[in-house]
Amino acid sequence: MERVTVGWFEIPVADMDRAIAFYEKVFDCKLNKQVMGDFQMGWFPGDQSGMGAQGSLVYHKDFYAISNLAGVLIYFSSKDCSVELGKVEEAGGTVQIPKRLIAPDIGYMGVFLDSEGNRIAIHSQE
Repeated sequence: MERVTVGWFEIPVADMDRAIAFYEKVFDCKLNKQVMGDFQMGWFPGDQSGMGAQGSLVYHKDFYAISNLAGVLIYFSSKDCSVELGKVEEAGGTVQIPKRLIAPDIGYMGVFLDSEGNRIAIHSQE
């Protein structure tokens, strides 16, 4: 990779409506609540062509149930996330979610634990 870029972030929450109210008040903005099956997301306003990464609040009853998986999840951008995921175990990490399709218009993602136990995601269109 020429450049390592954060392309997305997720902030886990226990109560989506409470968290949306908090962030809307703190940042004086409107979050867009989305329900996608078992997941609820509260998307922060953003512009894909602007500076900085976009992100959302995320709720799923089991997604962050294991305490070492709690915390903010960042997504690094990649041309094809299977390339980086294929190097994780040899580098001393563990792949938690192999490359999988999020949706045709959104692309693919995978999640790994790094050598220090941090949970990191990778996103790609391919």
